[in-house]
Amino acid sequence: MKTKEQILAMVESGERKSEISFIEARDFKRLIDFFPVSDWSKFGFTLKEGVEAKDVPEPKELTKENVLKQLENDLNFAFEKALNKRGISSSLMFEVIKMWMWVLDDPLMNFDSYPMYGLPLYKAVALKYGFENPIGDDEGSEEKYNEH
Repeated sequence: MKTKEQILAMVESGERKSEISFIEARDFKRLIDFFPVSDWSKFGFTLKEGVEAKDVPEPKELTKENVLKQLENDLNFAFEKALNKRGISSSLMFEVIKMWMWVLDDPLMNFDSYPMYGLPLYKAVALKYGFENPIGDDEGSEEKYNEH
């Protein structure tokens, strides 16, 4: 799993190497929950006007357990968007899930098959980490998921 230092090094470099090219600013919003306010500017974030650093909750500890909790929440949301045929929302969540795979040093970060709103990736992640899999035995590429 990536350390805070590794994540910050990637962010501060401003580079998106091929292995992390999918990480964008919207994904950083999820990552800053694990960093103190003093690091937020490195991700391109500032506090809202009128909010002080002392009013912001302490960052979550960057542990596998905490990352998996966030991943599970995001994966549930991704499944919901895919199953409701919300193309843009699901494609954004596809990238978020891949970002968590990068943080976890999981080879699924390289998953590049996006049929049926990302369902094959979502299922692979759900099965690997023991999360809810609402598509059951389907592969996630069945045409029924593309019906209008």
